[in-house]
Amino acid sequence: MKEIELKLQGEINRLTNKTFKFDKRVKEGWFSAVYFLKTREIVKKYKPQSKITMQFFQKNHGVLCGTDEAIALLHTFADNPEQLEIHSLKDGDEIHPFETVLTISGRYQDFGYLEGMIDGILARRTSVATNVYRVMKAAALSGTQKPVIFMGDRDDHFTQQSGDGYAAFIGGSTAQATNAMNEWWGKQGMGTMPHALIQLFNGDIVEATQAYKETFPNDELIALADYNNDVITDSLKVARVFGDELKGVRIDTSRTMIDKYFLRNQHLLGTFDPRGVNAELVHALRNELDSEGFQHVKIVVTGGFNEERITQFESNDVPVDVYGVGSSLLKINMGFTGDNVILDGKHQAKAGRKLRWNPRLEKVDFE
Repeated sequence: MKEIELKLQGEINRLTNKTFKFDKRVKEGWFSAVYFLKTREIVKKYKPQSKITMQFFQKNHGVLCGTDEAIALLHTFADNPEQLEIHSLKDGDEIHPFETVLTISGRYQDFGYLEGMIDGILARRTSVATNVYRVMKAAALSGTQKPVIFMGDRDDHFTQQSGDGYAAFIGGSTAQATNAMNEWWGKQGMGTMPHALIQLFNGDIVEATQAYKETFPNDELIALADYNNDVITDSLKVARVFGDELKGVRIDTSRTMIDKYFLRNQHLLGTFDPRGVNAELVHALRNELDSEGFQHVKIVVTGGFNEERITQFESNDVPVDVYGVGSSLLKINMGFTGDNVILDGKHQAKAGRKLRWNPRLEKVDFE
């Protein structure tokens, strides 16, 4: 049983290193800024018994993520972790500018070298969770929450997939492209066909879809319709062949291309940008599918979608059923800062910083 299941059942409070599987070189300081390592050695020599409180905050509104991971890091690699006093908010909490999300009290030499790593964990996980949350919110503007597929596998290094997938889960996306993205929270990746599959069938979308159906008969059948840059023609082709078995079509038209539908109907041009996946193309596709009795076929759109584009589509009632989003969800825009603010029970911090106690913080037990 995965730890996330135990957590959701209330049997454990936090995910641990059983989930995160940290690189053992953390203990050697391999991932820590060298000045933290030097400070640790100086403190051991001159201030071995001094105790400090370190607090972490950031400057935006967002959805917090990474606290379980940061605490697991401390419990795994700090010296004397059972002697640390940790208070923290939880993954999934909404946070505000300058709100303290985590405090750690103890001897500096026991945990101080992990400061930068904790900043980085909180920054990346919170950024992804917040980005996904905002996109999910945009995809619900119609009054119905439309699914958002997290497709960030091609937009960053593959080693980030498990953590990014967990952060996306915290942000609200439970449909994700790879098995690795689902590793920490317990499901499997989902997806249908890439352009490569259609290419291998010489651009024949019907043959490619038939091969997919025969190979993966238990999957929902969703055909990729833009390979030939003629999404309405190809969508109708597969709908006529597969009927009720076809559950959806996906459009991924490049932002540098104009679909052939508009080349055949140039009288429609002149009042909108016809490139890529645009509202007029989706409306036309929906109308053509419906006119032939294929109301059950869902429309999935991918390719350059972000919070702004989804908001535009939803505000204008564009008949999209599912959004696929990638690179915009991985932008790191929530930087965290760790400050030492208490020394041996008294205020001591750089100018402009002080302990900002947050009554929402919960004490973390050493497990």
